[in-house]
Amino acid sequence: MVKIGDRVKFLNEKGGGRVSGFRGKDVVLVEDEDGFDVPMAVAEVVVVDESDSYDTTRMVKAKVSSPAAGTVSGGFASGSGRAAQGVAPTPPSHKVEERRGGDLLSAFIAFVPIDIKELTQTRFEAFLVNDSNYYLSYTLSAQENGSWRLRHSGVVEPNTKEFLEEFGREDLGGMERLAVQAVAYKRDRSFMLKPAIDVQLHVDPVKFYKLHTFRDNDFFEQPALLYTIIENDRLVRPLVVDAKRLKEEMYAGGSASTVSAGFDVGKAAHATPEAMARRGAKGDSPMVVDLHASELLETTAGMSPADILNHQLDVFRQTLRDHAKEKGLRIVFIHGKGEGVLRRALINELQYRFKTCRFQDASFQEYGYGATQVTVG
Repeated sequence: MVKIGDRVKFLNEKGGGRVSGFRGKDVVLVEDEDGFDVPMAVAEVVVVDESDSYDTTRMVKAKVSSPAAGTVSGGFASGSGRAAQGVAPTPPSHKVEERRGGDLLSAFIAFVPIDIKELTQTRFEAFLVNDSNYYLSYTLSAQENGSWRLRHSGVVEPNTKEFLEEFGREDLGGMERLAVQAVAYKRDRSFMLKPAIDVQLHVDPVKFYKLHTFRDNDFFEQPALLYTIIENDRLVRPLVVDAKRLKEEMYAGGSASTVSAGFDVGKAAHATPEAMARRGAKGDSPMVVDLHASELLETTAGMSPADILNHQLDVFRQTLRDHAKEKGLRIVFIHGKGEGVLRRALINELQYRFKTCRFQDASFQEYGYGATQVTVG
C-alpha cells in the first residue's frame, strides 16, 4: 500500500520520486527531483527501498517526509489517519551532503494552510523543519491538564522537514503549549557537540485566523506560520516563567525586578527571560512585568502593531493564569503612557476575563504614569 513519504518508481515510464499526497483514491502525487508534484495512477507506481539512487539530501520546498518515521499515537488531530503509529525511524543508507552554514543548528515548527485562499475553512499541516547539517532526534509534547503528553517522536534528517499531522481549528485548544526536546548529531563523520534542545512554545490560536501571520519563507512554496525552536545555535527561551524556580528566587531575597517573557513569532522574535521576577524576602514587594515590546522581543521586524499588541496581551494573560492561585499577590504591569491603547486593552481584559482581580494605577513615584497594579483575587 502506497503511503505519503514512500519513495516510488513509475512502472511504464522513466522517473519517480517521493509521495507527497493523493488526489482522490486512485491518483497519487509524486514529487520529482525538481520539486514538482506529478499526478500518477496508484496502479502505475511501485514502492522502492530508500537505498535506491534518488537524491534525498537537499531541502525541497514542497517535501513531505514520511509520517511513519517515528510518529507515535496521539497527534495534533485525532483520527487524521495520515500518521502511522509506533513505527521506529529507519536510518537512511544514502550519504548526507552538507551545505555551507548548516553546522549552526536551526529548527522550526511550521504550520501550513492547505488552502490559504479559504483561510476561514481550511485545515492545516504541521511540520518539523530541520535547517541544519545535523540529524535531530526529537520528541514533541503538548500540555494536557497540567502535565505533558507525547505527540510525536522520531529523527529528522539534515536539511529536510518532517510531516507531523493534519489538523483543524477545532484541534487548536490542545496545541497552545508545545514542548520540543531534541538531540543533534551526525552519522559517519565527526561533529561538534551541541547542547540538548529543550524549548516550550506558545501557539496562539488567534493567528490561524489572520492571513498576514502566514508569511513567505524558505521552506515551503506557500506562506506558513513558523515558530522558532532554535536558530543559528541560539535556543528560544521558554514561554513561561518556571514556577518552582520563581518560588526559589522569591525566597532568596533581593529587590523586585522585571519579568520578560514571550514567545517566538516566525523567525524574527525571541523571548528574553534573563530578568526573572523576584519578590522581596518579606513578600512585600510586587512582581513587576514590563510589557514594552523592547523588553519582550529582541526585534519587531515584520510585525504589525496588532501583532505586537496581541503578543503583549498574551504575556499579560499568561502571567495572571500562572499566578491565579496566589491570592493577594500584587503584580505591576508596565505598559507605558503612549496613546493608552495597551492600557485600555488590559483594563478590558480585567473587566471581562479576570473579574476577580482588583486593579489600580501603580505608584507614580516608583513606576511613573504608565503602570497598572493588579491584585490577584
